[in-house]
Amino acid sequence: MEKKIASSPKFLSIDIGGSHIKATILNDKGVLQMDYDKVPTPLPANPENVVNVIKKLVKSFPAYDYISVGFPGYVKHGVVKTAPNLGTDFWKDFDLSKKLEKELGKPTRVVNDADMQGLGVVSGKGLEMVITLGTGFGTALLVDGQLMPHLELAHHPFAKGKTYDQYVGERALEKEGLDKWNRRMKKVLKSLKTVINYDTLYIGGGNSDKLKFKLDKNMKLVTNQDGIKGGSRLWLKDARHDLITSVPSL
Repeated sequence: MEKKIASSPKFLSIDIGGSHIKATILNDKGVLQMDYDKVPTPLPANPENVVNVIKKLVKSFPAYDYISVGFPGYVKHGVVKTAPNLGTDFWKDFDLSKKLEKELGKPTRVVNDADMQGLGVVSGKGLEMVITLGTGFGTALLVDGQLMPHLELAHHPFAKGKTYDQYVGERALEKEGLDKWNRRMKKVLKSLKTVINYDTLYIGGGNSDKLKFKLDKNMKLVTNQDGIKGGSRLWLKDARHDLITSVPSL
C-alpha cells in the first residue's frame, strides 16, 4: 500500500559517498531548507561506523518527517547487496533502511546514490541517464522521470580487462593523471551514447569538474547540491517506491 505523504512534509536527504557523507533538509519541492553539511566517511566504513556518523551529523538538524538515503552500491528494498567502495564484506545483506528508521525514528528509504541523484536532476522528459564521477562510476536511468531497474554498470567490463570503475574511477585518475583520464572519459561517453541512446546525459560527482573537453549539447554538468534534492522525489508519487528496484550487475 502506498503511504500518504502529509502536507508540507520535510525530508532528511543523505548521500553516502566513498569520501564524504552529506545531508540536508528538503521541502516537498526539493528546495533546501538549510545548507547541506558533510563529514568525512569513517574508516573503516562499516555499518556501525557509518550509522554513528550519520546520527552525529544530523543531531542538530531541523525537524523532518521522512528520510532518503543514497548509497554507493547495489540496494534492493533498502537492503545493501554490494558496496564496492565501502566494503561489500561489511555491508552484504545489511538492512540500512530498517537500521536508520530505528535509530532516527522516521520512515526511511535507501536507494543507489546515482539513482537518488538522478531523481534530483532530470527534467522528466524522455530517456535520461545520470553518471557520477567520484570514488567510483555511478549510473542511473530514468524514463519520463521514473527510475528504471538499477544496473551496476560500474562493474561491467569496459576496456583492457578493466571495469568502468577501474578505468575512470578515483584510483585511475590518481594513477594515470588528468590528461589520460580525460581521454578515457571521452571513450566512455562515446560508448554510452551509442549503447544507451539517451535523450540527455547528466554528469555529476566530485570529479565531474575535471572534464576538460567540450560536451555534446545534450550533456549537462550537475552538482552534488542538485543531486541531493532527489531525496524528496523519492517519497513523492512521481518516484513510486515500487518502481525503485534493483537487478544484479551484468
